[in-house]
Amino acid sequence: MGDGLDRREVLQGAAAAGVAGVLGAGSKGERAAALFVSHGSPMVALDADAYPRALKTFGDGAGTARAVVVVSAHWETPGEIRVTASAKPPLVYDFYGFPDAMYRLRYAAPGAPDVASAVVARLGAAGLKAVADSERGLDHGAWVPLLHTFPQATLPVVQVSMPLGASAADVAKMGEALRPLRAEGVLLMGSGGIVHNLRRVNFHQKDASPEPWAQAFDTWVARKLEARDFVGLQSWLDAPNAQLAHPRAEHLLPLYFVLGAALPEDRLTSVFEGFHHGTLSMRSFALRA
Repeated sequence: MGDGLDRREVLQGAAAAGVAGVLGAGSKGERAAALFVSHGSPMVALDADAYPRALKTFGDGAGTARAVVVVSAHWETPGEIRVTASAKPPLVYDFYGFPDAMYRLRYAAPGAPDVASAVVARLGAAGLKAVADSERGLDHGAWVPLLHTFPQATLPVVQVSMPLGASAADVAKMGEALRPLRAEGVLLMGSGGIVHNLRRVNFHQKDASPEPWAQAFDTWVARKLEARDFVGLQSWLDAPNAQLAHPRAEHLLPLYFVLGAALPEDRLTSVFEGFHHGTLSMRSFALRA
């Protein structure tokens, strides 16, 4: 699905200072936020209720962000971390059995090969093997929330994979490595879900009351966030109903990418709180100075 753009060669072992100027002097200014979104069902792409409005409100106040780097629950790769490097990343419609309208949606945000190069270099400097990928596009964990957050699709987007089998600490290290890009105007985004168990979703009732077990896990996370106990959040298996909330960890892991990108002076602000379909926590928040 790629557009044939040649892979850009980068020095993966470059020191962090060596990529400080990759994004250009004109990009420096207001520090961009780090954003976590619970993306819920792909069907939210067609919604116009409180959740998409909240994402749009955040996007309208995102300031002078010049690009987005996103880690989604839907891209795990064995071996090295992969980074989209196409100038025109395609969309990946990685969902099945949905209405035809979902497959007709478009989000034509440009890529940012220069940002991709900076991402690969900074991950490499942190000891994380990463490579540019000129073929892979944006999966629905990336483009569905971005469709509401930045509907004009003018902000360039780069997606970064998570290593298959990564721990919370591993993904937090990715966020820490890319944290300096926020000062270059790059918004760092994690897209997953605070509670995600598809076997327990009430698909027939979007506004169903949250099930107690899901509410308990969501509340545990919320309290840890409020206390800024980001290290404690890595011990999520100690939380109530943890394995029921996440039979696999892939939807929780993007949370740690955002927390790894946090700065001491950041304020944690809520973007949205609530549940869809009884068990999908849509809790979303931003970290910004």
